[in-house]
Amino acid sequence: MTIFRARPAATLLVVAALATAATTTGAAVLTGPATAAQGCRVDYTPNQWPGGFTATVKVSPGDTAVSSWTVTWTYAGDQRVTSGWNATVSQSGSTVTARNASYNGSIPAGGSTEFGLQGTYASSAGAPTGFSLNGVPCNGATPPPTTPPPTDPPPTDPPPTDPPPTDPPPTDPPPTTEPPTGCAGAVLCDGFESQSGSTPSGDWAVVSPDCSGAGTATIDTATTHSGSRSVRINGAAGYCNHVFIRSTKNLSGVGNVRYGRIWVRHTTAQPTEHTTMMAMADAADSNKDLRLGGQNGALQWNRASDDATLPEQSPAGVAQSLPLPTNRWTCVEFMVDGAAGQLRTWVDGAAIAGLTADGSPTHDIDGQWYNRTWRPQLTDLKLGWESYGGGADTLWYDDVAVGSSRVGC
Repeated sequence: MTIFRARPAATLLVVAALATAATTTGAAVLTGPATAAQGCRVDYTPNQWPGGFTATVKVSPGDTAVSSWTVTWTYAGDQRVTSGWNATVSQSGSTVTARNASYNGSIPAGGSTEFGLQGTYASSAGAPTGFSLNGVPCNGATPPPTTPPPTDPPPTDPPPTDPPPTDPPPTDPPPTTEPPTGCAGAVLCDGFESQSGSTPSGDWAVVSPDCSGAGTATIDTATTHSGSRSVRINGAAGYCNHVFIRSTKNLSGVGNVRYGRIWVRHTTAQPTEHTTMMAMADAADSNKDLRLGGQNGALQWNRASDDATLPEQSPAGVAQSLPLPTNRWTCVEFMVDGAAGQLRTWVDGAAIAGLTADGSPTHDIDGQWYNRTWRPQLTDLKLGWESYGGGADTLWYDDVAVGSSRVGC
């Protein structure tokens, strides 16, 4: 992921993950003062692939609270914004304007809020510049003093000549508790480093849920995200070539709210046909799988019991998702809330609007998903490949985690 940091004209910093996502329908609500402190900051983190991109934008007003906000910037390339969430985003020429939604216009001093967008480009996706918040350029600098410095003459008394102290400075020991890294308190946390053979074993079992064929699952030491091992899936085309690795860990302790993270790398662009790369059995749906994969060249969730998809497979729905990047490691996170019947997805830390079921049916996104009550009870985790048409792919999985709180990338 490329992170742009602007100079005094604008600043762009790394953004944390979006916790929620929303569509861009509705007008912006502008109430009260709409100013920004000189120390304001706009943080822009893009995730690009050939011809397209998403970006997460963090708005920080600095020392002055705002009750509404408008952010503008200019693209250096030929980027075109196609959609957004948590803000109303529009574009005129190379200038983009984002206005707060009805629920996130108020930002306290020292606080921040975030929104996201998706777009396309033809030949150039240069770093954006000229960021401003409510018409004030955001440069991260402290405002200059409003009064001139004192002009009193320097003192004529010589400085004191006390000898320096002879005691050495204190040498407090470093803290003995390291900050949590990797998987924090996840129930399942595996980088496959304990695998000693060529076939996944121990905490993982190779399975073919429907029928087996040419698909294979092996331990790989040549292509890894971290450490020295990963799992390689040779996914063949055709329905009867299903192959997955299934966690043998007891995941019942995760509870109603399940967060997951996988690092995945694959070689072939997602086809038009339906494919699956991750599946979880749902005890509340006759143990049918909740599946994450692709269709029409973009990521999608699919419910095996009724073939409902998220997003819907309309052009407008597919445009709210994105293709899984090829030939590089990508962090895919998800959250499934069984009690509320909600689902959220992040790719490289950016929330994906089309892969969000927020409990309220929205046409082109989760309207089909909520054609019936959905309260999942997920019991396992399977990683691999199944194709329902002509799609073949080679995939690697690494640094997998499942827990009751978000692990992050």
